[in-house]
Amino acid sequence: MTERRLSAREVVARLADDSTFTELPHPQRQSGPDGPLSWQGYGASRARAAERTGEEESVVCGTASVAGTRAVLLAFEFGFLGGSLGERTGDRLEAAYAYARAHRLPVVPLVATGGSRMQEGMVALTQLQRVARQSALTREAGLPQIAVLRDPTTGGGWATLGAGADVVLALPGAQVGFAGSRVRPPDADPAAYTAQAQVAAGAADAVVQPAELREVLGRWLRLLAGPPAPEAPVPRALGAHDLPATGWDAVRRARARQRPRAEAYLDAFTHRAPISGDRCGGVDTEGMLCGFGAHEGRTVAYAAQTGKATRPAGYRTAARLIRFADRLGVPVLTLVDTPGAANDAAAERQGVGAAIADLFGAVAAARVPITTLVIGEGGSGGALALAAPGNTWATPDSYFSVIAPELAAAILKRGPGEVEATADQLRIRPQDLVELGVIRGVVEG
Repeated sequence: MTERRLSAREVVARLADDSTFTELPHPQRQSGPDGPLSWQGYGASRARAAERTGEEESVVCGTASVAGTRAVLLAFEFGFLGGSLGERTGDRLEAAYAYARAHRLPVVPLVATGGSRMQEGMVALTQLQRVARQSALTREAGLPQIAVLRDPTTGGGWATLGAGADVVLALPGAQVGFAGSRVRPPDADPAAYTAQAQVAAGAADAVVQPAELREVLGRWLRLLAGPPAPEAPVPRALGAHDLPATGWDAVRRARARQRPRAEAYLDAFTHRAPISGDRCGGVDTEGMLCGFGAHEGRTVAYAAQTGKATRPAGYRTAARLIRFADRLGVPVLTLVDTPGAANDAAAERQGVGAAIADLFGAVAAARVPITTLVIGEGGSGGALALAAPGNTWATPDSYFSVIAPELAAAILKRGPGEVEATADQLRIRPQDLVELGVIRGVVEG
């Protein structure tokens, strides 16, 4: 059963630490009683909404501490004309974003809106441009934006404050979509306009239960607004400690089922908070793990392959993570472990080449330190795209190759019996990679 819709101030009360919420001053705007279009009866509608909700506008903006971290909260009041955005809503949002930048605070939109206000016409719609501008300025200032999608989040509010945030959390059962329920095609599947559907499509990061929202939001705020580590530490090796004797031995050990995988290495970080989705319609939670965590009290970002072929959405999510961390000044750890990029027809249709190119570009352009550890298979360009030039390390049970030895032998028209010799010729052992100058060193346990 869906929880009843809470008012803006009830939502704030549930999230904010006791007695920490302070409402920001309201910008004053003079306009006629029926708004910029002189829409007959609009003034009366506003008056009824104010009497019913106790609010003067559809958004309440203020500062508060959430689980110990101060932030600017933008809480929408759906009871005030459906939480719609009008000219005065834009005034409040613009002022709140400016306050956040002036005081170096993260921004948390708590969205519940049906879209732009009909009674203000195009004047209302252009408020989306104002919001987008403020969001962009806040992003350029290196401040995080964490949106919480309540019920409903539709129209321009979803397309700016919601989908435009760095991290998007959603409450279960919330209606989320660009098209509201009254403007969709009659045969539209309602399941596509839900919080769960947006997470599955890569447009939101997670569905969070109401009872857990304060804790989850607080964790995100601590990680993204807290002090970053100077650089990502190189994890110690968790598997084999001796070096492989041959190239094929390196391949065999990297492919061993019992070898430690990404999750084991990421356990070194506390308070982990994952991001999910490429914001282009795809997710790859099986092949790529991305998010933020703490190491010795300081924030580190991570993008980790899991040992499976990486899908295009995985590469795009990793690129999204690296650019996000770069804006915040947070160092990045990448873990390389893949036989290669997915090479099926679906991957080609989803733009695997462009996705890999985008990740290469994100790594190359990053200003923050990126540290890479090869923990298993390093299969061709699909692995190299995640590797930091000049700062890549390897575990003893890993290899890195221009291509898998079996495929190299096939390209060279060699038989199956020559695969092992080909692996030696490729010089793919960790110690070979050090000698070739491809990696900095082999980590110990």
